[in-house]
Amino acid sequence: MRESELIQEAFKAMKNAYAPYSNFHVGACVKCKDGTLFYGANIENASYGATNCGERSAIFAAYSNGYRKQDIEAIAIVSDGHRIAGPCGICRQVLSELLEEDTPIILGVKDETKTMTIKELLPFSFGLEDLK
Repeated sequence: MRESELIQEAFKAMKNAYAPYSNFHVGACVKCKDGTLFYGANIENASYGATNCGERSAIFAAYSNGYRKQDIEAIAIVSDGHRIAGPCGICRQVLSELLEEDTPIILGVKDETKTMTIKELLPFSFGLEDLK
């Protein structure tokens, strides 16, 4: 599966977003090395802290099904904004622990994409090695 196809899968996931407060829709698709896809969309809540972002929904779905960082090939994250939006701080922290350092993170909006790694999105991250 090419990057463009993974982005299209993320746009499909975005259709399931529930965003009555922000009206900002996010979709994500995790591709595992065995070809399995996991989808996520942002789900908002009136108690904002209970909201879950699309990329966390997708990565948590993969982990909930027994996959781990070494099994993940890439993740695509898209929105309906007017420019590419990077993951929020909480999502960056989650991705820094649940993805390999070199896993491609493909960000997209309409006809524009950008591929990065978590090291580029969150340099000097805090993780397990800091707790030892």
